[in-house]
Formats: sequence, C-alpha cells, structure tokens
Amino acid sequence: MSEQNYPLQSLREGHWFKLICGASFQNLPAVRNLTLAYTLAGVDCVDIAADPAVVIAAKEAIRVAMEISHRDSQKGRSTNRLQNSSPIQKPLLMVSLNDGEDPHFRKASFLPLNCPSDCPRPCEQICPADAIKSTGVIEDRCYGCGRCLPICPIQHISAYSYVSTAQAIAPLVLEMGIDAIEIHTQVGRLADFQRLWSAIKPWLPQLQLIAISCPDGENLLEYLWALYDVVSPLACPLIWQTDGRPMSGDIGNGATRAAIRLGQKVITAGLPGYIQLAGGTNGYTVSKLRSLNLLASNPSSDRPMLHCKTPHFETVQPTQPLSPSHISGVAYGSYARTLLSPILEQLEAIENIDKSLSVLASKKGDGRLITSLAESSVPTLRSPQPILLEQAPQSLQQAVKLAYSLVSQLKPFRSTPQFNYELP
Repeated sequence: MSEQNYPLQSLREGHWFKLICGASFQNLPAVRNLTLAYTLAGVDCVDIAADPAVVIAAKEAIRVAMEISHRDSQKGRSTNRLQNSSPIQKPLLMVSLNDGEDPHFRKASFLPLNCPSDCPRPCEQICPADAIKSTGVIEDRCYGCGRCLPICPIQHISAYSYVSTAQAIAPLVLEMGIDAIEIHTQVGRLADFQRLWSAIKPWLPQLQLIAISCPDGENLLEYLWALYDVVSPLACPLIWQTDGRPMSGDIGNGATRAAIRLGQKVITAGLPGYIQLAGGTNGYTVSKLRSLNLLASNPSSDRPMLHCKTPHFETVQPTQPLSPSHISGVAYGSYARTLLSPILEQLEAIENIDKSLSVLASKKGDGRLITSLAESSVPTLRSPQPILLEQAPQSLQQAVKLAYSLVSQLKPFRSTPQFNYELP
C-alpha cells in the first residue's frame, strides 16, 4: 500500500482520524509539536491554517516523524505499526478556507490599558489556548473559540474575522504541496461558496481530497445538496464535515452529542460522499458511535462499500460512496490539543527558563546556573529558541502515548507506539 493512498483507505474503511490544529491557530511551535506527536500516533490528516508559515511548520513535523519511524524500523525496533508490520504512513495535509464570517476564522482583541486595575481577569482563566495576558491577546495563539467574549466584566473584548482570498489558494496548492482543502460555509451562503469554489476549481487536479464543513441550520440538507450540485462531478473524495458544536470538545463529554446528532441528520440526506464528525468531538465520541452502530468500521455494522478514485489509485473505482449510512471518521480539534497541553506547556516553561537564563547570563556573565540546569533531567538548554518535541525524547514518548490513546479508539488494530528515539 503506498503512503499516498493509505489515508484514503482509512476513509473508505471507516477509521479516518483527522487532527484539527485550528483554522486560525498560528502558534508555530505548538502546531509543529502537535503534528509530530499525532503523526507518530497514526493520524490520516492534519488540518491547519492557510498560512504559509504554519504549512512549513506542519510539513517539517511530518518529515521529522517519517525520519523517526524510518530510523526506528531500520534499527529493528517496533514503531507504530499495522498488523502487516508496515511503518506509520504520511498523513494528508489540509488547509481550511472560508466563504464568509465563521467562528473558526476570527481572533479576540482588546486594549489592556482600558482594563480596570482591580479586574479579576476571568478571560485569562477561561482561555484554553493561554492566549490572554496582561499585555493583551497573543494573536498567534488565539483560535477564535470566543469563550472570553461573554465573560469579560465590562464587555471589553471583541473579535475580528477574516475571509479567505482566492489569491492565496494557488501558492498553497502548487508551491507548498497541500494535499486537501476544507471549505467552511453556512446555510444561505450559496453565492459566496460558488465564488470560492470558482477560485479552487483550477487546482483540483493537484488535490487528493475536498471537505465541506457546515454547522446545522434551517434547510441544512437542501443547502448541502445545492453545494453538491456546485462541486460535482468531482474526481477526488468528498467529505461532509458535520460541525456539531464548534470548538467545544474540551468542555465535557456531553459536547459530542451535538456532533453525533448532526451526523445522523446528514446521513438521512443520502448525499454522495463521506461523513465525518467535528465540533464537540472528544474521548467519548467513538464509544458512543459504536454503541449506536453508526461507525462504518464497526465489526457488526452492515458496512457499505465505500470506494473513491484519486490520481494516485491504481484501479478506477466509483468517485464517491452512494448514500452512506454510517460515519466514516472523526476530526478532533480542541480535545486533541488539550490532551497534549500539559506536555507542550512543560516544554514552553523550559523555553521561558532558557530565555530568562540567557538574559541573565548576558547581563552578569555567570554561566554556573545554566550549567547546573543543563546537566539536569530537562532538555539541554542551548539557546533561547522554541524547544521542539523531538529535542525532549521523554516528552515525545509521553505525547505520542497520549495521542495514541485517542487515535487507537478509531484504529484499534494499531499496536501501541513503542520507539526509542534519542537526540542525534
């Protein structure tokens, strides 16, 4: 099986797993570390912001993951393997675009000078991305969840949105090697969708997958059928992403109910394509899908024949499954990020110590404290640069183990990742 079509086989067989880094999440070290850990755990797709710097960070993480897997297999060690002992496969890299205002494409903003001096700052406490400080919003970290907006005591926080431009598509697809595009839309925006689709259409031969993400709304199914009329015929697989409760997977198990309900609703439409949940997905989602016999990969399900055609497949098969009756996969965003946040925050804390010590050393010329810390169990402190996950082998092991605990719910046939990675 080639590494090009393995993710699409996961889609056909009903164990597709997508990591959502965030359509407006531009924290480069975090994107890189999340992509590395989840790639080693066996994801099929990584969804990132349509930002060249973010694309470069994610591609570099995938490259490092492939090197780690290859190096480990060459040494005869057990990596994250399938039953046929094949190494981990390269995931598809997807960017998200939008045809209008969307909560996934916004940032919070406020002027810290206008905050009352005695404010308890509940915005800082509720922010899942740790993006709010006394100096304001750290733009690259904010991914637009909006939880800070209603909690501000003086309603001082606002949000600004942005819309994808057609000019950004060609460089991303042709120059940066993007594999897939996801379009975020909402009921009633057919004309806006058509304009964005016209910009994407010339680059379809270079893409392996198209996804359309839409939340619930009045006349949703009629709107999705109208979208299908716009994009068909399509020579690559099409995913309908049902955005149940956007960016809420980390607030509790109950958040997944909206995602599953919306998935069930879209199943009734009989749309050609694959159905993948998002918006509120968490550690409870797969078990609930299995209990309802909604997952296409359930051993007991009457699984439909889900086939697709891409330029990378050797045999010509139907482009889309007809009237799928099951869910083919799950995308995880806020829950997947939160799962690894303790490890990533630990790396960031070490990075901050590194920066502080470098400043101290430059002022006082005293390297004794740096030397003592560098000889301790933390990663070697070389310079005030972001600490990459592969630079801390023990943290890397922990992160992959946590990522695998989520991935393995959809892919129980994978063996537990066991690799012995050391700094080169």
